[in-house]
Amino acid sequence: MWLPLLVFVGLLLLYRWYRQSHILENLSDKYVFITGCDSGFGYLLAKQLDKRGMKVLAACLTEKGAENLKKEASSRLQTVMLDITDSESVSSAAKWATDIVGDAGLWGLVNNAGIGVPMSPNAWQTKADFAKVLNVNLLGSFDVTVNFLPLIIKARGRIVNLSSCCGRLAVVGGGYCPSKFGVEALSDSLRRELRDFGVKVSIIEPSGFKTEILLLEHHLKAVGHLWSNLPSQIKDYYGEQYYQKHVNNVTNHLAKSNPNVYYVIDCMEHALTAVHPWTRYSPGLNAKLFYLPMSYLPTVLSDYLLCRSSPKPAYHLR
Repeated sequence: MWLPLLVFVGLLLLYRWYRQSHILENLSDKYVFITGCDSGFGYLLAKQLDKRGMKVLAACLTEKGAENLKKEASSRLQTVMLDITDSESVSSAAKWATDIVGDAGLWGLVNNAGIGVPMSPNAWQTKADFAKVLNVNLLGSFDVTVNFLPLIIKARGRIVNLSSCCGRLAVVGGGYCPSKFGVEALSDSLRRELRDFGVKVSIIEPSGFKTEILLLEHHLKAVGHLWSNLPSQIKDYYGEQYYQKHVNNVTNHLAKSNPNVYYVIDCMEHALTAVHPWTRYSPGLNAKLFYLPMSYLPTVLSDYLLCRSSPKPAYHLR
């Protein structure tokens, strides 16, 4: 009874593997523009694609980041300064790229630039805290995409947006999760709008990867600043124990982050170089075995499982 089903599933998986194993030819002729190449995923992807022979246009926020990348790459790789929250900077980078790619157009656009901090209860944050994250992760990516779209359509290329498992399941307060939910919606709408132009859109949804050594330090500093500036009534409602437990939970989570970031980089590369790229990539077992299944559970179950280890506010205990 089970044998035909197992054979069918095995053949289906084999077909999927075979289909996804086809890689494009003439990669050395293709231009790829990547944002956020100072460090982390963008930095590593730029180097990896450069080694594959692709023509990488790497956007960096700082001169230091651009210099460090140039030292690690070939002469093919070119860099440009880009602040994706500044529309003039974005349009200037698009003009720079247009002059370079010419009639070839832009094969790949990777919206990688993003920020994560501060992550804390929503009640600890201000509109400005939310806006800072949304301006980078969502509105900045939108601005870059729209400005580079004519080049991508010309090449019938690819758009790769870096989202997160937090774009499926909101596990922490602050602007990060809403921004990633927005990236998911933006990617879905772009995929449907651009399919008749021959443009493919992929979403990368990593979870729990250690991209920067100073991430924990930056987060703790940001959360400490938020806590110290809270109104006394909100502080009393949450309590010092809540704050300390929140800090400990985040510290433990980041300390256990997966150091093998190349799971993510390889997914980005596949989205750009495969004949048949996936619509969504969920690199890492944490994403596949926890966050992805959790996002499909009934709300009452996912809320229970996610809240088990959450700190309890002082007001709750009275």
